[in-house]
Amino acid sequence: MKNGWMGKMLRAALAFTCAAALVGLCGCSASKDDGKKVKDLEFAVVGEPDIPQELKQIIAQKQTAPFKLTYSDDKNLYIAVGYGEQATGGYSISVNELYLTENSIVIDTELKGPEKGENPGADKSYPYIVVRTEYLENPVVFQ
Repeated sequence: MKNGWMGKMLRAALAFTCAAALVGLCGCSASKDDGKKVKDLEFAVVGEPDIPQELKQIIAQKQTAPFKLTYSDDKNLYIAVGYGEQATGGYSISVNELYLTENSIVIDTELKGPEKGENPGADKSYPYIVVRTEYLENPVVFQ
């Protein structure tokens, strides 16, 4: 009697798992994002004094290695991209694009080295950029 009950439970669990996987696969294909730009997002590069304290602490912990992260408060979405430890200073970061697709936010940044003829100093640096945009729940895709 025990084996019959256990067998039924295993079959039911297997059927449920298969059904859930099938629903998940159908849902993924129906909401496929083709990556096409819907609209450009307005943003502002956030200076050190305006970065939320909690985000500053996270960046300080991660800055020695490259990082990509998001942070949000009640009304803003902050996107931070760090390029890890660099041998000298003089680096800058540009935001090439920040736009919305059907299902995601896409950001493309670029690290630019010290200008020719510029004295970058001998100290290591940890370049990063933080941008603030309107709060959206879409996932962020880093390029």
